[in-house]
Amino acid sequence: MILTENNRFVLQTQRTGYAFHTTAGGVLQHLYYGVRLPREEDYLSVPVTRNQPGNALLDNDDMCREDLLQEAGTTGWGDLRQPLVELTFPDGGRAADFRFSHFERPENAAPEGLPSALGGETLKVVLKERNHDVYLELYYTVFEETDVIARWSRLINDTAETVWVRRLMSQQLDLPVGDYDLVTFRGAWAREMDMVRQHLEGQLQWSSGAGISSNRCNPFAMVCRRDACEDYGDVWAMNLVYSGDHLGTAEKSAYHQVRLTQGMGLLHWQLEPGASFDSPQAVMTYSDRGFGGVSRAMHPFVQKHIVRGYWQDRERPVLVNSWEAIYFKVSHRKVVQLARSAKEIGAELLVLDDGWFTGRTDDSHALGDWTADKKKLPGGLASLAKEVNALGIDFGLWVEPEMISENSELFRAHPDWILGHKDQAIGRNQYVLDLTRPEVCQYVLESMRAILGGADIRYIKWDMNRILGDTFSPAWPAARQGEVRHRYILGLYGILKELTAEFPQVLFESCASGGNRFDLGMLCYMPQVWASDNTDAACRAAIQWGYSYGYPQSVLGCHVSDAPNHQTLRRTPLESRFAMAAMGLLGYELDPGELSADKRQRIKDQIAFYKAHRRLFQFGRLYRCPSAEGEKLTMVVTPDGTEAAGVHFAALNQPNPIQKPLYCRGLHREKVYHLTNRLTEVHMKDFGSLVNYMAPIRIRAGSLVEKVADQVIKLPPDAIDQTASGAAFCQAGFYPVQPFGGTGFNEGTRLMKDFDSRLYLWTEETE
Repeated sequence: MILTENNRFVLQTQRTGYAFHTTAGGVLQHLYYGVRLPREEDYLSVPVTRNQPGNALLDNDDMCREDLLQEAGTTGWGDLRQPLVELTFPDGGRAADFRFSHFERPENAAPEGLPSALGGETLKVVLKERNHDVYLELYYTVFEETDVIARWSRLINDTAETVWVRRLMSQQLDLPVGDYDLVTFRGAWAREMDMVRQHLEGQLQWSSGAGISSNRCNPFAMVCRRDACEDYGDVWAMNLVYSGDHLGTAEKSAYHQVRLTQGMGLLHWQLEPGASFDSPQAVMTYSDRGFGGVSRAMHPFVQKHIVRGYWQDRERPVLVNSWEAIYFKVSHRKVVQLARSAKEIGAELLVLDDGWFTGRTDDSHALGDWTADKKKLPGGLASLAKEVNALGIDFGLWVEPEMISENSELFRAHPDWILGHKDQAIGRNQYVLDLTRPEVCQYVLESMRAILGGADIRYIKWDMNRILGDTFSPAWPAARQGEVRHRYILGLYGILKELTAEFPQVLFESCASGGNRFDLGMLCYMPQVWASDNTDAACRAAIQWGYSYGYPQSVLGCHVSDAPNHQTLRRTPLESRFAMAAMGLLGYELDPGELSADKRQRIKDQIAFYKAHRRLFQFGRLYRCPSAEGEKLTMVVTPDGTEAAGVHFAALNQPNPIQKPLYCRGLHREKVYHLTNRLTEVHMKDFGSLVNYMAPIRIRAGSLVEKVADQVIKLPPDAIDQTASGAAFCQAGFYPVQPFGGTGFNEGTRLMKDFDSRLYLWTEETE
């Protein structure tokens, strides 16, 4: 709901309120962002304007902007904080003074050439620069049901001369005096989304200069009161619907107010007479219920307003990916054999990863030459897909369309199509195609159309395995090179918009060496993202926990891989690998045909279990539960509260372990639930030489005797069977079966190895 009266503006969602107004001089003054207040007039409490404080500056209305909460900070008029907009005028001046002109209530307003959230109610506030015919339009879109407000900005040059845009942020939020922390999510390849909480003093920032949203620092961030935690406290969160360089700043001023800004990275954009320039859309939410409240606003927002089309609310298939099964050693026979094994364990989709196209024997060849290698696939993709489909399983494909290998037919024909100079820093033996050029974008489009139109392909894994470095483009003059990085993203979005519209039922998954481009911009075109190349269950527990603050599990690609893991060489239990992957979009990164019959059966049982509860795992409301150090309990609950699942992960075992309750979240207080767990097999070989304490004969590890004994002697699993109210499970918790501590094993003992998990189910008891 948007309320407007006498140039006062109140934006309300179900639980939050946001308010600002115009001062007598036409400056937009921010008033409030927090819990929704009962009356409109409650939002209009205005701080007393002080006399000139010390050596601060006053504008021509005798107002000190350094000590004013604002909606659109600028430079040159005494506000020393990070601005929303920064320009260079034709005379070289940079002082900009934007004052209120008027407001409108447009429908379907969106930044040009950029993705944006669907739906909502929009307010446009127009400001004019006092000394130049330059206009700043501020857009606010309210998503009432999900407690999210989206913002973006547009600059319009109505002068007769060129104006240079140095900064145009998507949003600015000024918070009153208080003690705040900044929470960001940082990392690198294979260790994405490490949560970092810092006390906010001076200026902090979260950003990417990699040309993409990057695994170094995700665009999602939060600012909170110092006492805020998972379940309570004031938290403001923001994210960016953009896939390129981004910049977020959090700054406590000399007067202890806090300014947050977020938008694309700094640029140098030539805004010609009559032209306009749009920022990406940013989104923000507020919660007085801690980080968990933020997640339960952001998750449905992403599901309802970012992800769209055929796959928006549709359950995703269980897949097997060929990469860690065969790497580059692709052949028609191997792929069909892998598809057959995948079908036998219950998978619904076989994905052929890298290595299928002409000349692709390693990562130094053939990117850009998107035709099937006839030596590996004599019948091409169409014949392969047909044979895979005949087995009763869908076919998917890996591509990396934005890249080009020097050793490729495409490079030999068009060496000028690369972004940057030929002599540049190289990643994974490849260059980046210059997507600022229409002919290059057209080539990518035609290549992908030929692939998708020439075979029955139901899934595309769209990869990008390097960052941007040298971004010089010969297609643009020297004065406009500062525009190239943003124009690259615009070119990419143009390709994705056309391709996804032409093939609406193809399931696209965004990938960039894992989570190197995990952002809301890509999710507007591709309904899921490969969360990380690291599939180690212990690492994934932390990585997926980090993603869960701002992104729902329904967009998270999560796979079970073999052990030892190919990234860490760690051996984790198969059941733990499954439990972690089940808290997202389940897939397998291995060759089932190479596993023992026992492991294949266990995986078959896992997939059947996941399918039976797939809706819950993929679209249930996610809760991060209170957990001891080294442990994590994550739960998903159906919207009506009738069913829930939880994964309890524990890193390292301790001798003589302490019995600790696990506290639930999300269960309905008055409902009565029956708690069970997914039973896991216990094997004699898990005890090693300890079995000799009880065995009548000596049993050596790895011997035939051990193998026979393990098959004949069945040890009891650690079954749990409890009934209690939702309130009891949440407030009093429940005790898992006692863990093994070196003093004996029986049916009342839980055998959890290092980096192991248990998967619990709650179902409502009905009369």
